[in-house]
Amino acid sequence: MKSEEEIAQELSKLLVKSIEKSLPEEKFGILFSGGVDSTLIAFVAKKLGKKFTCYTTTLEEPGLKKGEDLEYSEKIAKHLGFELKVVKLNLKEAEGYIKKTIKITGKNDVVSVGVGATFIPACEQAQKDGIRIIFSGLGSEELFAGYERHEKAEDINKECQEGLKNIKARDLDRDEAIAKHYNLELRIPFLDKELIDYALKIPGELKIKEGIKKFILRKAAINIGLPEEYAMRKKRAAQYGSRMDNAILKLTKKKGIKYKADYLKSLK
Repeated sequence: MKSEEEIAQELSKLLVKSIEKSLPEEKFGILFSGGVDSTLIAFVAKKLGKKFTCYTTTLEEPGLKKGEDLEYSEKIAKHLGFELKVVKLNLKEAEGYIKKTIKITGKNDVVSVGVGATFIPACEQAQKDGIRIIFSGLGSEELFAGYERHEKAEDINKECQEGLKNIKARDLDRDEAIAKHYNLELRIPFLDKELIDYALKIPGELKIKEGIKKFILRKAAINIGLPEEYAMRKKRAAQYGSRMDNAILKLTKKKGIKYKADYLKSLK
């Protein structure tokens, strides 16, 4: 059996390979949250001398604390020399994007809308900037056990496989519909077949170790050269880091509705 170090080294090479082969010659965009997935894509692209812009969406309202994703995105971009564009939304603008998400994707569940309404403003800005290709870190959570359900699973890799089977209906269809609406080609290096095949053979105890989710991915990212602080950052889902879930909650209360799901169902 291979050691943890050997697996991390092999994974490092595969990650670089899957990112490198998906990179275009032209300038492109990266959906950037300051988490290990999007930061790794940007880091490898920068090392390879590619031109790109990172896009971060955040809710900015009086009295609301700065979003975690914005805080990290700005810090990382400054430190590592990434070009960053931040799309700041107020509550009224956020509601407009929530409605757009439902219209474009046909989905109105809280998670899909929260993620979609974070994705759309970034895509809109990328389109204005003349970008034609946009990158996403989708797939990393499923491959490397990034969710709570992976922690609770008896068999981590079995749970990873189940998640990958459902990723199209749960995430990919939504994200592709949004990208297509803005005439963007969505590229997802973590869903590279060779990377998937290898990742599903990595022992589950290396995916969640000492309470750290996606442990082996983080170790591989450090091997590639990503600063440990960024590789090890614990990150919440996009809808929380961007404060979009907070926007949905505020709008729900504002309308005098009890549940977020009922507020979303009330939108036309």
